[in-house]
Amino acid sequence: MSKVLIVEDDEVIAQGMARHLTAAGFDPVCVNRGDLGLQRLRFEHPAVCVLDLMLPGIDGWRFLETARAEGLGTPIIVVSARGTEHDRVHALEIGADDYLVKPFSMKELVARVKAASRRGVRTESVERGERIEIEELVIDPREVQAYIDGESAGLTPTEFKVLYQLALDRGRVVTREELLQKIWGRRQMYRDRTVDVCVKRLRDKIDRRASQHTFIQTRFGVGYKLEAQAK
Repeated sequence: MSKVLIVEDDEVIAQGMARHLTAAGFDPVCVNRGDLGLQRLRFEHPAVCVLDLMLPGIDGWRFLETARAEGLGTPIIVVSARGTEHDRVHALEIGADDYLVKPFSMKELVARVKAASRRGVRTESVERGERIEIEELVIDPREVQAYIDGESAGLTPTEFKVLYQLALDRGRVVTREELLQKIWGRRQMYRDRTVDVCVKRLRDKIDRRASQHTFIQTRFGVGYKLEAQAK
Protein backbone atom coordinates (compact mmCIF):
# COMPACT_ATOMS: atom_id res chain seq x y z
CA MET A 1 0.00 0.00 0.00
CA SER A 2 1.17 3.51 -0.77
CA LYS A 3 1.97 5.55 2.32
CA VAL A 4 0.27 8.93 2.74
CA LEU A 5 1.68 11.36 5.32
CA ILE A 6 -1.05 13.51 6.89
CA VAL A 7 0.29 16.61 8.68
CA GLU A 8 -2.76 18.02 10.46
CA ASP A 9 -3.17 19.21 14.07
CA ASP A 10 -6.97 18.79 14.19
CA GLU A 11 -7.31 15.19 15.35
CA VAL A 12 -10.92 14.82 14.17
CA ILE A 13 -10.06 15.96 10.64
CA ALA A 14 -6.86 13.91 10.56
CA GLN A 15 -8.62 10.73 11.64
CA GLY A 16 -11.42 11.34 9.15
CA MET A 17 -8.91 11.66 6.33
CA ALA A 18 -7.05 8.57 7.55
CA ARG A 19 -10.23 6.45 7.60
CA HIS A 20 -11.21 7.37 4.06
CA LEU A 21 -7.68 6.89 2.73
CA THR A 22 -7.42 3.50 4.43
CA ALA A 23 -10.73 2.46 2.84
CA ALA A 24 -9.27 3.50 -0.53
CA GLY A 25 -6.26 1.23 -0.06
CA PHE A 26 -3.67 3.71 1.23
CA ASP A 27 -1.51 3.47 4.36
CA PRO A 28 -2.02 6.82 6.15
CA VAL A 29 0.28 8.14 8.88
CA CYS A 30 -0.86 11.13 10.95
CA VAL A 31 1.45 13.77 12.49
CA ASN A 32 0.17 16.83 14.36
CA ARG A 33 3.24 19.12 14.16
CA GLY A 34 4.95 20.66 11.16
CA ASP A 35 8.49 19.96 12.35
CA LEU A 36 7.72 16.29 13.03
CA GLY A 37 5.98 15.99 9.68
CA LEU A 38 9.02 17.39 7.88
CA GLN A 39 11.26 14.84 9.61
CA ARG A 40 9.02 11.98 8.49
CA LEU A 41 8.86 13.37 4.96
CA ARG A 42 12.66 13.40 4.83
CA PHE A 43 13.20 9.84 6.01
CA GLU A 44 10.08 7.86 5.09
CA HIS A 45 9.49 9.10 1.50
CA PRO A 46 5.69 8.74 1.41
CA ALA A 47 3.89 8.58 -1.93
CA VAL A 48 1.88 11.71 -1.08
CA CYS A 49 1.79 14.29 1.73
CA VAL A 50 -1.44 15.99 2.84
CA LEU A 51 -0.52 19.23 4.61
CA ASP A 52 -2.45 21.74 6.72
CA LEU A 53 -1.04 25.28 6.81
CA MET A 54 -1.73 26.35 10.38
CA LEU A 55 0.46 23.98 12.41
CA PRO A 56 2.50 24.05 15.62
CA GLY A 57 6.25 23.57 15.34
CA ILE A 58 6.62 25.06 11.88
CA ASP A 59 3.67 26.14 9.78
CA GLY A 60 2.75 24.74 6.40
CA TRP A 61 4.34 27.62 4.48
CA ARG A 62 7.73 26.95 6.07
CA PHE A 63 7.20 23.21 5.62
CA LEU A 64 6.69 23.68 1.86
CA GLU A 65 9.62 26.04 1.41
CA THR A 66 11.99 23.80 3.39
CA ALA A 67 10.91 20.59 1.67
CA ARG A 68 11.38 22.03 -1.80
CA ALA A 69 14.65 23.78 -0.90
CA GLU A 70 15.99 20.39 0.24
CA GLY A 71 14.96 18.79 -3.05
CA LEU A 72 12.18 16.65 -1.58
CA GLY A 73 9.88 15.92 -4.50
CA THR A 74 6.96 14.17 -2.76
CA PRO A 75 3.63 15.47 -4.12
CA ILE A 76 2.14 17.77 -1.46
CA ILE A 77 -1.58 18.50 -1.28
CA VAL A 78 -2.41 21.48 0.93
CA VAL A 79 -5.69 21.32 2.87
CA SER A 80 -6.55 24.60 4.58
CA ALA A 81 -9.37 26.83 5.73
CA ARG A 82 -7.43 29.69 4.09
CA GLY A 83 -9.25 29.88 0.78
CA THR A 84 -8.31 33.19 -0.80
CA GLU A 85 -6.83 33.21 -4.28
CA HIS A 86 -3.66 34.76 -2.83
CA ASP A 87 -3.21 31.85 -0.39
CA ARG A 88 -3.84 29.21 -3.06
CA VAL A 89 -1.51 30.79 -5.59
CA HIS A 90 1.24 31.42 -3.02
CA ALA A 91 1.13 27.78 -1.86
CA LEU A 92 1.43 26.58 -5.45
CA GLU A 93 4.25 29.05 -6.15
CA ILE A 94 6.37 27.77 -3.25
CA GLY A 95 5.92 24.11 -4.08
CA ALA A 96 2.46 22.70 -3.37
CA ASP A 97 1.13 20.38 -6.06
CA ASP A 98 -2.55 20.81 -5.21
CA TYR A 99 -4.80 22.76 -2.84
CA LEU A 100 -8.13 21.90 -1.18
CA VAL A 101 -10.11 24.44 0.83
CA LYS A 102 -11.77 23.28 4.06
CA PRO A 103 -14.44 22.07 4.39
CA PHE A 104 -13.98 19.63 1.52
CA SER A 105 -15.43 16.31 0.43
CA MET A 106 -13.45 13.30 1.64
CA LYS A 107 -14.21 11.66 -1.70
CA GLU A 108 -12.53 14.57 -3.44
CA LEU A 109 -9.53 14.32 -1.13
CA VAL A 110 -9.16 10.61 -1.93
CA ALA A 111 -9.43 11.38 -5.66
CA ARG A 112 -6.74 14.08 -5.41
CA VAL A 113 -4.45 11.71 -3.44
CA LYS A 114 -4.97 8.97 -6.03
CA ALA A 115 -4.10 11.37 -8.84
CA ALA A 116 -0.96 12.57 -7.03
CA SER A 117 0.06 8.99 -6.32
CA ARG A 118 -0.39 8.01 -9.97
CA ARG A 119 1.87 10.88 -11.02
CA GLY A 120 4.61 9.36 -8.91
CA VAL A 121 4.02 5.90 -10.37
CA ARG A 122 4.02 7.20 -13.95
CA THR A 123 7.47 8.68 -13.39
CA GLU A 124 8.83 5.11 -13.41
CA SER A 125 7.51 4.48 -16.92
CA VAL A 126 8.85 7.84 -18.12
CA GLU A 127 12.36 6.76 -17.13
CA ARG A 128 12.52 4.47 -20.21
CA GLY A 129 12.27 7.46 -22.54
CA GLU A 130 15.22 8.99 -24.37
CA ARG A 131 16.60 12.36 -23.34
CA ILE A 132 15.49 15.35 -25.35
CA GLU A 133 17.95 18.09 -26.30
CA ILE A 134 16.75 21.50 -27.47
CA GLU A 135 19.59 24.01 -27.77
CA GLU A 136 21.00 24.47 -24.23
CA LEU A 137 18.07 22.61 -22.62
CA VAL A 138 18.34 18.89 -21.90
CA ILE A 139 15.32 16.96 -20.61
CA ASP A 140 16.38 13.61 -19.16
CA PRO A 141 13.54 11.20 -18.22
CA ARG A 142 16.01 8.70 -16.76
CA GLU A 143 16.99 11.28 -14.13
CA VAL A 144 13.51 12.89 -14.02
CA GLN A 145 15.33 16.20 -14.34
CA ALA A 146 16.15 18.97 -16.80
CA TYR A 147 19.50 20.67 -17.31
CA ILE A 148 20.31 24.18 -18.53
CA ASP A 149 23.81 24.78 -19.88
CA GLY A 150 24.87 21.56 -18.15
CA GLU A 151 23.47 22.46 -14.71
CA SER A 152 20.44 20.89 -13.04
CA ALA A 153 17.30 23.04 -13.11
CA GLY A 154 16.20 21.54 -9.77
CA LEU A 155 12.71 20.60 -10.99
CA THR A 156 10.21 18.89 -8.72
CA PRO A 157 8.58 15.73 -10.15
CA THR A 158 5.42 17.65 -11.02
CA GLU A 159 7.37 20.43 -12.76
CA PHE A 160 9.27 17.79 -14.71
CA LYS A 161 6.00 16.13 -15.74
CA VAL A 162 4.70 19.40 -17.17
CA LEU A 163 7.94 20.11 -19.02
CA TYR A 164 8.16 16.56 -20.36
CA GLN A 165 4.56 16.67 -21.56
CA LEU A 166 5.27 19.91 -23.42
CA ALA A 167 8.38 18.28 -24.90
CA LEU A 168 6.41 15.25 -26.09
CA ASP A 169 3.98 17.64 -27.79
CA ARG A 170 6.76 19.88 -29.08
CA GLY A 171 5.60 22.25 -31.81
CA ARG A 172 1.96 22.03 -30.70
CA VAL A 173 0.18 24.31 -28.25
CA VAL A 174 -0.98 22.25 -25.26
CA THR A 175 -4.07 23.69 -23.60
CA ARG A 176 -4.31 24.34 -19.87
CA GLU A 177 -7.19 21.87 -19.73
CA GLU A 178 -5.03 19.12 -21.30
CA LEU A 179 -2.19 19.73 -18.86
CA LEU A 180 -4.49 19.80 -15.85
CA GLN A 181 -6.07 16.51 -16.91
CA LYS A 182 -2.82 14.74 -17.84
CA ILE A 183 -0.66 15.95 -14.96
CA TRP A 184 -3.08 16.58 -12.10
CA GLY A 185 -5.83 14.19 -13.15
CA ARG A 186 -8.70 16.65 -12.87
CA ARG A 187 -10.81 19.03 -14.90
CA GLN A 188 -10.26 22.76 -14.84
CA MET A 189 -12.35 24.75 -12.37
CA TYR A 190 -13.21 28.44 -12.45
CA ARG A 191 -10.11 30.59 -11.90
CA ASP A 192 -7.94 27.50 -11.41
CA ARG A 193 -4.36 28.78 -11.79
CA THR A 194 -2.56 25.54 -10.97
CA VAL A 195 -1.09 25.15 -14.48
CA ASP A 196 -0.12 28.81 -14.80
CA VAL A 197 1.67 28.81 -11.45
CA CYS A 198 3.61 25.64 -12.34
CA VAL A 199 4.62 27.13 -15.69
CA LYS A 200 5.78 30.28 -13.89
CA ARG A 201 8.05 28.13 -11.70
CA LEU A 202 9.39 26.38 -14.80
CA ARG A 203 10.20 29.70 -16.42
CA ASP A 204 12.04 30.85 -13.30
CA LYS A 205 14.10 27.66 -13.29
CA ILE A 206 14.67 27.28 -17.04
CA ASP A 207 14.04 30.38 -19.15
CA ARG A 208 15.65 32.81 -16.70
CA ARG A 209 18.76 30.64 -16.36
CA ALA A 210 19.20 29.79 -20.04
CA SER A 211 22.03 31.66 -21.72
CA GLN A 212 20.63 32.01 -25.24
CA HIS A 213 16.97 31.02 -25.50
CA THR A 214 13.57 30.97 -23.88
CA PHE A 215 11.73 27.66 -24.17
CA ILE A 216 8.22 27.85 -22.69
CA GLN A 217 6.07 29.96 -24.97
CA THR A 218 2.55 31.20 -24.22
CA ARG A 219 -0.37 31.14 -26.62
CA PHE A 220 -2.57 33.65 -24.81
CA GLY A 221 -6.00 32.34 -23.97
CA VAL A 222 -5.08 28.82 -25.07
CA GLY A 223 -2.05 27.26 -23.41
CA TYR A 224 1.69 26.67 -23.78
CA LYS A 225 4.19 25.07 -26.12
CA LEU A 226 7.87 24.17 -25.92
CA GLU A 227 9.91 25.97 -28.57
CA ALA A 228 13.36 27.55 -28.47
CA GLN A 229 13.35 31.27 -29.22
CA ALA A 230 16.45 33.42 -29.13
CA LYS A 231 16.63 35.91 -26.28
